[in-house]
Amino acid sequence: MRVLGVDPGLTRCGVGVVEGVAGRPLTMIGVGVVRTPADAELGHRLVAVEQGIEQWLDEHRPEFVAVERVFSQHNVRTATGTAQASAVAILCASRRGIPVALHTPSEVKAAVTGSGRADKAQVGAMVTRLLRLTAPPKPADAADALALAICHIWRAPAHNRLQQAVALHAPRAPRTPPVPKGRTT
Repeated sequence: MRVLGVDPGLTRCGVGVVEGVAGRPLTMIGVGVVRTPADAELGHRLVAVEQGIEQWLDEHRPEFVAVERVFSQHNVRTATGTAQASAVAILCASRRGIPVALHTPSEVKAAVTGSGRADKAQVGAMVTRLLRLTAPPKPADAADALALAICHIWRAPAHNRLQQAVALHAPRAPRTPPVPKGRTT
């Protein structure tokens, strides 16, 4: 499974591609940051984020995209920019028919470090260890993007089984009998 992780942001949007399956060693395919100037107009910044993500999708051809779920922050301006960048990533993937999964920051931290309250340094250290890197990716947005991809790879099998179980037990819509030919209702 190849996953593009996206840590959304308007100034720095972390992107990282990880390949592998749960229970096996994972491989980092690429990591980076899509940057936009803080003084540029919002529309131009969103276009730059879109172009950057499209470039990563073209180059790495992921099967899934994992995006950090935006949560309420104290700084509304930061949360708004994060939500806008998140929407761009979701749009880019959906336009191509690539499934998108949203993961909360605490879910990602718990998956990668074992604690949903881990700090950025702990996440970076575990990403380094899990992907057998020589140093943590910089900036932290890049490490967070890799952590999102790792989280998705590890959680996807359980999530898929859960979806299948729900689908099996979901109430089915009653079948409407066919209308005989030549008759209208």
